[in-house]
Amino acid sequence: MREAQPRHTSMRGARGQRPRKGSQLRAWARHHRAMCRDSATRLIRHPLASLLTMLAIAIALILPAGLWLTLDSARLLDAELDESATLTAYLEQAVGDAEAGRVTEALRAHEGVAEARLITAEAGMREFQESLGLEDALARLENNPLPASVVISPRDTAPEEVEQLAGALEEVSGVDEVRLDLAWLERLRRLAELGQRLVLALGGLFGLGVLLIVGNTIRLSVESRRQEIEVVTLIGATHAFVRRPFLYSGAWYGLGGGLLAWMLLSLGGHWLASPVTALAESYGADYRMPSLDWLGSAVLLFSSTLLGWSGAWVAVNRHLADIRPR
Repeated sequence: MREAQPRHTSMRGARGQRPRKGSQLRAWARHHRAMCRDSATRLIRHPLASLLTMLAIAIALILPAGLWLTLDSARLLDAELDESATLTAYLEQAVGDAEAGRVTEALRAHEGVAEARLITAEAGMREFQESLGLEDALARLENNPLPASVVISPRDTAPEEVEQLAGALEEVSGVDEVRLDLAWLERLRRLAELGQRLVLALGGLFGLGVLLIVGNTIRLSVESRRQEIEVVTLIGATHAFVRRPFLYSGAWYGLGGGLLAWMLLSLGGHWLASPVTALAESYGADYRMPSLDWLGSAVLLFSSTLLGWSGAWVAVNRHLADIRPR
């Protein structure tokens, strides 16, 4: 019985600790909810100052977000360019239509060829006449000087792979020459790569700008509440307790700036959609202004909120180290 007494006491102590842990967790959650509401209320009490801070954050987010949308359009254009990356295999002049079909099947059977389309000498002459508008003059020619050709779509559109494929196809019997022009495609790929790096650089630069905007705003808030912070620190408040309302304020600033950026991007897209579409149609292209989908909107809002929270964290940690209770 004597041995059972401590055991019973320890079990009772263990049971007694559980409510304390649960109450601590509930108190922690209540404080988070209270600080979240309190920080939002403080922003609402000063609507003009809060709106100006959020607008500055939105302006800093618009440019990288707009370039991101442009890169999405460039990726769609890059896919179309991949489809247009073709080779033209010119057959020997002596190859007839039947032999041209056999050569086309041999080219189509190559592992690097996705599709091969035969253009006979007569079809090539007709296309040439229609493109130049010289039907009468070219009709007087006794012999057709154009050879049959095969338009080939490669499976891999990488410039190195296409060059190797062209060299391999020239070895096929009946093929006189394989031509390809990758210079323009390579230039466009280089421009797309430059655009990606530019977006990353601007995104990092303007992200730093958001951190500075939020950090400066939170720094002023910390200074205005210095006496309150000193008092709660004297009675035993931890840095995490003191830091919490400022972190929620930074998150609210970031979220508000992200919402304003999303609204401005949407309004700007609708405003520019009509003239951009008309300009594209004048060049015979089908282009539409890119817009943020639900995933892009979620990424924008999450990034802006995280930047606001991070800026507040840096500012509060820096200035809490300088505040000492008197």
